[in-house]
Amino acid sequence: MKRYLLMLAALWVALAQVAAQGVQGVKADSVHMARNGSYMAVDMSLDLSDLSVGSNRAVLLTPRLVKGNHSADLPSVGIYGRQRYYYYVRNGESMLTGPTETVLRASRQPDRQPYQALIPYEAWMDGSQLQLHRQDYGCCSTVLTEADDTLIDRWTDGKQTYMPALAYLRPQAEAVKSRSLQGSAYIDFPVNQTVIRPDYRNNRVELAKIQATIDSVRNDADIRVTALSIKSFASPEGSYQSNARLAEGRTQALKQYVMGQYDFPASFIATSYEPENWDGLRAYVAQCTLPHRQEILALIDSNREPDNKEWKIKSEYPDDYRSLLADCYPALRRSDYRVEYIIRRFTDVEECKRVLQTQPQKLSLEEFYFVAQTLEPGSEAYNEVFETAVRMYPSDPVANLNAANTALVRGDLKRAAHYLEKAGDSPQALYARGVHALLSGNRGIARELLQQASQAGVTEAAQTLKDMETL
Repeated sequence: MKRYLLMLAALWVALAQVAAQGVQGVKADSVHMARNGSYMAVDMSLDLSDLSVGSNRAVLLTPRLVKGNHSADLPSVGIYGRQRYYYYVRNGESMLTGPTETVLRASRQPDRQPYQALIPYEAWMDGSQLQLHRQDYGCCSTVLTEADDTLIDRWTDGKQTYMPALAYLRPQAEAVKSRSLQGSAYIDFPVNQTVIRPDYRNNRVELAKIQATIDSVRNDADIRVTALSIKSFASPEGSYQSNARLAEGRTQALKQYVMGQYDFPASFIATSYEPENWDGLRAYVAQCTLPHRQEILALIDSNREPDNKEWKIKSEYPDDYRSLLADCYPALRRSDYRVEYIIRRFTDVEECKRVLQTQPQKLSLEEFYFVAQTLEPGSEAYNEVFETAVRMYPSDPVANLNAANTALVRGDLKRAAHYLEKAGDSPQALYARGVHALLSGNRGIARELLQQASQAGVTEAAQTLKDMETL
């Protein structure tokens, strides 16, 4: 994608005079930011008409500039209930933040409080965000609650805002769009039986879960179900041989039940079973608070035969064992099911756009990319395509890289950082991290990352390194 400068001065001016907004009980309007020589000037009007402060409470309002790892607090406005106010006066303290704080008594607070502040200007403040931070204090200066709201999303002094060219990646095409759905059902059987009774205990609900999963894809014209698998587990109480018989028999019973609801051939449903669910037991014990948790874990991890393990737990730690029988063992007796299916490919861009609006989970990453190429780079619609793609594929490195790029274009460095954590180690991801560091004001880190990306073949990195010399 070609290198470009985002000429957004008019937009930033509009952002510097925003509609009323703020934190709970407080509104800020007529918000202005401006650079005045070597200072940054901030002024606004605080609407306090809906703010209520208890006698033993204090509310501290602090405007704050934020950009990447940089932040600067402006002088605060403190509103004090009667007891809090006299506490500070009696103790000779300068309220919560010192002598620069504007102090108001709650009983005499105005409906509107003008606010003006000057702080030394620093280069990182270009492109910064103005927030209003509220803290509610109780006795002993304890912070009870905190809240933030953005007053100005991105400020600039009117100069051209530099944005390097970003390296989006085209996802690999999928030869077949294979997907799967899985879940667990907890079917109850009478003691030592392997026959499913739908009306027994909660079986109707559990069986309905399996059918709902199958029906969600089976009745869709764009989808073809290709396989179904069932794996059943028994819990460790009783003999291993008996549990093996129960687990296998109950698996076959569930298979026969599903076949009775659909026209699947017997070969369509693959089955397996695990006589005793020791992995599930270990996972439960590892996070529980049983008195002999460590000793039971050692027994589970030992090389003892399963029946001997269970006997040792039961005989040496009978109270813990009774807790496991009641709280853990029922959940170990379950059937995991997995429905595999194929979604057809969408080759018409207009059809892709319709699917994007209604069932985006049907699109492959390549199809998302296909839609994006028909839109204006940097536009709201363009960015939303990549945002939706990463919601559908939250762990995919390419989806996270492209979403990070759109966040960088918008100036949302926090969201970009979140995506970059999962963007992988491709040269393009390395480059995006370099751009993020540059826009955050971390030039040393930026230069190192951009040099690595350039050496790895990212052509945009070389140009951005050149641009850094004149920024």
